[in-house]
Amino acid sequence: MTKKQKLELTWVGKENRPRLEPRILLEDPEKSYHAKHRVSDDDIFDNRLIFGDNLLALKALEQEFSGRVQCVFIDPPYNTGSAFDEYEDGIEHSLWLSLIRERLELIRRLMSDSGSLWITIDDNEAHYLKVICDEIFGRKNFITTIAWQKKYAPKSDSKLLSVSHDFILVIAKDIERVRINRLPKTEVQTSRYTNRDNDPRGPWKAGDVLRNEVRDYAIFPVTTPSGRQVMPPPGTSWRYTKEKFAELIHDNRIWFGVDGSARPAIKRFISEVTDTIPATTWWDYKESGHNDEAKKESKQLFGDGLFATPKPERLLQRIIEIASHPADLILDSFAGSGTTGAVAHKMGRRWIMVELGEHAHTHIIPRLKKVIDGEDKGGVTEVTGWQGGGGFRYFKLAPSLLEKDKWGREVISKAYNAEMLAEALCKIEGFTYAPSDSVYWQHGTSTERDFIYVTTQTLSPEQLDALSEEVGDGRTLLVLCAAFRGNTSAWPNLTVKKIPNHIRERCEWGHDDYSLNVENLPKAPPAPKAADKTLSLFASQPGLFDLAGDDQ
Repeated sequence: MTKKQKLELTWVGKENRPRLEPRILLEDPEKSYHAKHRVSDDDIFDNRLIFGDNLLALKALEQEFSGRVQCVFIDPPYNTGSAFDEYEDGIEHSLWLSLIRERLELIRRLMSDSGSLWITIDDNEAHYLKVICDEIFGRKNFITTIAWQKKYAPKSDSKLLSVSHDFILVIAKDIERVRINRLPKTEVQTSRYTNRDNDPRGPWKAGDVLRNEVRDYAIFPVTTPSGRQVMPPPGTSWRYTKEKFAELIHDNRIWFGVDGSARPAIKRFISEVTDTIPATTWWDYKESGHNDEAKKESKQLFGDGLFATPKPERLLQRIIEIASHPADLILDSFAGSGTTGAVAHKMGRRWIMVELGEHAHTHIIPRLKKVIDGEDKGGVTEVTGWQGGGGFRYFKLAPSLLEKDKWGREVISKAYNAEMLAEALCKIEGFTYAPSDSVYWQHGTSTERDFIYVTTQTLSPEQLDALSEEVGDGRTLLVLCAAFRGNTSAWPNLTVKKIPNHIRERCEWGHDDYSLNVENLPKAPPAPKAADKTLSLFASQPGLFDLAGDDQ
């Protein structure tokens, strides 16, 4: 058997994968909010703010939203190392890499085939993150790295170099199908077009008529209106043939200067060029905002309750403009102070945000209410023409479906009523929760002929006989019940399973926090003495860029 080598990023614990529980989402109408009246026919009300661990929330969204998200923006913790001084070197990086990988894999499944992912990050993990993205999305689907100028002046007390930018990694779900929009030209760019000769075709700007190579057929004298003959400089030639040059002069498309004796230039009319340009990979603060701007926006919104690391609204506007169209779905699973949702709302996009911190209530909800009520006058409100409207629905993650009783056994959580239990088991089994109003045993469906029934009863053979008869030929039913009696082979159209036994090994039950916060990591063990032959935790680990073998 041959061993196929591959290059991959390795770290401590990479092989450990969490078995995520696909939680259901519970809406809290008291925290949901919408405008008192419609502002326009394009108002969007079904936006979602989800309170809870973002890895569990992404898993909760997977069934309903797979393949539907057009643009994902995330601003994950940068792992600066400030909280790690007392810990074994490498633990924090390994934990960060493991947890970001799980999120990226779920995000990829949520993205549409034409969608893109935008990640802000700094030097601490940017290059490792790029390699992880290559593993998950495929290296060919990496679009670019953008340098965003987050500071407009050097920091005078910097020890080595003053850091002026963050990175934005841009990744496609499918590079052949990704949709990336061009940007409208700015006033600075269009101001370069003038009309110095009052040409009726409108403003124009001068372009070069030389090429930096010699082509014999394109070396000839051009006579200016003043009678002066001009030749291309040595090592160059005209871009046009003699006949084409004469045609352009006749059509008044060649500019010879105000006095008619300058070297010729082609006139490029603004009316004949596209009014958009592709975005570049250098984002100047003048066009995309900066940290101080973001803090001023935060102060205007929250007063003294400033958010520590906000992003400016202009940065999110630029990303959303490039990556989406109106009514497209935008996702931010590290919502922070809610900038992504606020900007997406103002730009007429649908959005989903996830946040675990209490600032979901202290910052995000008040901010969104101001946007919806038309009271947020800052950020990109004016440039987008935003006047208010729409709304959002607030959800929280349901508790874990299984909890331990006083004997340590995993049982159905007391927090679950019959409807919640049916919905949760539908999600775990891959069924769409769609309870029928008329057929008691139809709680969900996976196909037109395949259904699921959830009950906490103990089903007798007589009840299963009746159920099988109602389901009939050509249809199948998964029955999840507390217990049953009888031989299941007697009912070929039924699959009968006991709960919770049937699902007990599926997930990590009762695990509510997969956060990227590593401040609560255990302290590193004391270093071994010189005579101690015990290897450190990392001694036998391969390097970060080792060649790993796959048996094929």
